[in-house]
Amino acid sequence: MCIFILSIHFLCHLHIQKFQSSLTFDFDKSASMATTGKLDVEVKVKSDADKLWNAIMDSATIFPKVCPDLYKAVELVEGDGRSVGSVRMVHFAEGSPIVKSSKEKIDELDAAKKKVAYSVIDGDMMQYYKSFKATLEVIPEAEGSIVKWLCEFEKASDEVPNPDIIRDFAAKNFKEIDDYLLKA
Repeated sequence: MCIFILSIHFLCHLHIQKFQSSLTFDFDKSASMATTGKLDVEVKVKSDADKLWNAIMDSATIFPKVCPDLYKAVELVEGDGRSVGSVRMVHFAEGSPIVKSSKEKIDELDAAKKKVAYSVIDGDMMQYYKSFKATLEVIPEAEGSIVKWLCEFEKASDEVPNPDIIRDFAAKNFKEIDDYLLKA
């Protein structure tokens, strides 16, 4: 499957300051009071792009193993996890205060470009967002790679905050996977 997990874990408390030197954030300032918006993040990692992409595509196995404080389990519900239409259920770790699970579907996948797009189709997140779609891309560099993650969302109401914590969660997740791969 892919990095579906990254778009969830809505209200967990993360401490990613140690990663900020390798992160770049870009916000859609016009979306701060709107019901729709975009957020994106770029994370520079040391892992080879192919190795990182394969780990992301094997997230049902890798993520709970590498980040047990974030993920309880990831299970494939439909498909093989590596093709359009695949669906999986993500169960978050006990520490997640509000979002306990998320059902996500691959909408687009280009393995040659190491790019995947997915949407949240069910779960706790849908209480806060009418729609939540994300795109993930792993870009090779001379040394390591860059992971780009972009989400587009529509809030269920004006009171719902922008999903900044989800963006931070994604960045933290990429760094933890990178650390794991470098030690493997």
